[in-house]
Amino acid sequence: MKNSTMSTLADTKLPHLLTPLPGPKAKALLKRDAQFISPSYTRGYPLVAKRGRGAMIEDPDGNVFLDFAAGIAVAATGHCHPQVVEAIQKQAAELIHISGTDFYVPNMVELAEKLAEIAPGKDAKKVYFGNSGAEAIEAAIKLARYHTRRDKIIAFYGCFHGRTLGALSLTASKAVQRKGFGSLLGGVFHIPYPNSYRCPHGNPSPCTCVESATYLETEIFKRLVDPQDVAAIFVEPIQGEGGYVPAPKEFLVELQRICRKHGILLVSDEVQSGMGRTGKWWAGDFAGIEPDIVCVAKGIASGMPLSATIASAGIMDWKPGAHASTFGGNPVCVAASLATIDLLEREYIENARRMGDFILQRIADWPAKHKIVGDVRGRGLMLGVEIVKSQKTKEPAHDLREAIVDLAFTKGVLFLGAGDNTIRIAPPLLIDEEQADFAIRTLEACISEIAKSA
Repeated sequence: MKNSTMSTLADTKLPHLLTPLPGPKAKALLKRDAQFISPSYTRGYPLVAKRGRGAMIEDPDGNVFLDFAAGIAVAATGHCHPQVVEAIQKQAAELIHISGTDFYVPNMVELAEKLAEIAPGKDAKKVYFGNSGAEAIEAAIKLARYHTRRDKIIAFYGCFHGRTLGALSLTASKAVQRKGFGSLLGGVFHIPYPNSYRCPHGNPSPCTCVESATYLETEIFKRLVDPQDVAAIFVEPIQGEGGYVPAPKEFLVELQRICRKHGILLVSDEVQSGMGRTGKWWAGDFAGIEPDIVCVAKGIASGMPLSATIASAGIMDWKPGAHASTFGGNPVCVAASLATIDLLEREYIENARRMGDFILQRIADWPAKHKIVGDVRGRGLMLGVEIVKSQKTKEPAHDLREAIVDLAFTKGVLFLGAGDNTIRIAPPLLIDEEQADFAIRTLEACISEIAKSA
């Protein structure tokens, strides 16, 4: 029965709704969830996910949704890809856990070799494995301070690097993420992120925002911190939770130049933008940058908990015991990652590029057609649609964004917000043109409907 259900779901390419949402079984689960699950989670619409296959999600009432969120850009190869499932099942029957911290694991070495091969830059690489994006960031913070013997860190307004204490000290996305937790890591400074649509330096849109990099030398290094005290600068080549904002190439190149000049490590947070989502392995590849450290998670293992901190071999020079993880590099998660990388290499990175171009062409004229659309942007299948109250003032329209996302859910398509007022388009990388067309037509219909009440 289970195999029959999964086969049926695999053959379904578009939404199929049977009940009002949420249905009776979903409502029962929501009630239990409210009783036992932490209230800190940020649920929006009431999706209850029971099964997944490809780009489709089924709830317990039999309603089928087209997933254009991919578990926050995690399910790179889609839900339960047969090759990934097979790799997980095979590894689980051989070895589930031994801890790569204390012992040697063949597939852990194999994955490290592969990540070193595809990582940006020509230098030899070494890899540290963790379980989440936040852990990758924590490792990068510690490694940067250890290697440079400096203790200051610079990050950007709007950035999201995680919620654990060190990563949260870098995060500057929403105040609620910091409220109530007291003092965070000291020695962290934030500067404006290069938003081409909302240039923090007052330049007309679009702009290269190079000033967001040169601001370091004209202001920060003169007034707040000596560059010789700065261990690293953390940057997202495309800000994720900040609103799917791509950093202009000119900015990233200048930022790398400044880091090299002052002996500061450039850390690229590719947790959401990496692993082929943009149509290249790394979003930073569009600018040709070669970071000293790259942080990877989300799409690395198609939904299994795994992260990697990849650094030049000369930088990853910490001694045994300096940093480790009991579960990082778990054999089952690593097997899923190796299968994921194989699929990405063979077809899905190219599909992300092709489908991203298709969608971007479809939405490029939305600011001209829809008064509440301020900007469309992104690369590959990491695209953002920014919703505003007025195109002239660019005043963010958070409530309108939420209404659009909620309405799309009632029509069977799953989107998520990003930042205060952006809709993220981040489906599994295996979507086809029919699915892309349906999702974009649905999203545009929702925008039109909500705009009438704006």
